[in-house]
Amino acid sequence: MGAVVGLAVGRGTGAELAAVFERVLGVLAARHGVAVAVERSPRVYHSYFSLRDEADLAAMRERTREDAEHYEEFCRGLVRRGVDVVFRTAVNAQSLYQVRERLRAVKVDVLGELMVVRDQAQGFYAGENEHSPGVVERTTVFRRDVTRDVLSFALRRARERWPAGPAEVVLAYKFHLLDGAFERWVREFVAEHGVAVRLSQPDTANRDLLAREPLPRTLIVAGNEWGDIMHAVLLHRFGTRRPEDRCGENAYLHPDVAGLVEYQTVHGSADDIAGQGVVNPVATVRAAAAVAERVGCTGAVAEVEEALAALARNGIRTPDTGGHHTTQALVNVLLIELERHDGVPVAG
Repeated sequence: MGAVVGLAVGRGTGAELAAVFERVLGVLAARHGVAVAVERSPRVYHSYFSLRDEADLAAMRERTREDAEHYEEFCRGLVRRGVDVVFRTAVNAQSLYQVRERLRAVKVDVLGELMVVRDQAQGFYAGENEHSPGVVERTTVFRRDVTRDVLSFALRRARERWPAGPAEVVLAYKFHLLDGAFERWVREFVAEHGVAVRLSQPDTANRDLLAREPLPRTLIVAGNEWGDIMHAVLLHRFGTRRPEDRCGENAYLHPDVAGLVEYQTVHGSADDIAGQGVVNPVATVRAAAAVAERVGCTGAVAEVEEALAALARNGIRTPDTGGHHTTQALVNVLLIELERHDGVPVAG
């Protein structure tokens, strides 16, 4: 019996990118002799733009709730069947963050010697809305047990990457708004685990990043309000890729789904170009390689990066990056480059 991976598809360009994911994953699995089956969610999830067509706010909220409940159960079902990885195209953020709150999600970004772990399970991005005429009231929750889960995961991932452990651990949260409770939880965690942690206001963390380069092996654990806004800035300063070309890794920490990893494109649903065949597939290609590597195709990420570098050198790109190639044409050339990696003659 081979590996099984989950696939969840949103509206907009989701269907086109799902086809890219399945095609690239299939080729990589065949190249490595790994049997892989894809279990696709039966629901196509809304994007924000498809939800705008709902008749009123109540209908929009109901569709949001339905999508969240369905995707949460799909993830739980995957884990019950022994599946530990899923690829998801872009879906409506409000539905997604309901799932992330309930299943305690974090996002991991590695930028050289800097690792950023974004807390997606609590804060403003999580929470619930209440409506009254002319008012939306949003309630957010911070929890001691969730905070401990996030910090424990972040330290574990940092130590996996850096056997010597992180040289510096910074927490970027707006903790001054939480009556001292958050700081107390962090101090308890520090005393228990014997690790030095610097709790920092987001603006202070920004000033520190402007004033000096982070130490090698720096771990930043951040509230998602800061992490989301700073993502493009950190990529520009410490990374080498446009956000639209990257895939993201999310891990779920709730005991019911612990170990489940979700890959996603960093870019959105791109509803405005759906069906035109020109959506940039690079982030999806990278996600397929990451999933392939996870299920046993050792070296798949490096092979795909080499092929993508060849495409970049030859100006093979979609219109969003100044090229003229369609999605399918770019993927076709990519797969030819993968064949060349093995020295296999390419017909024609």
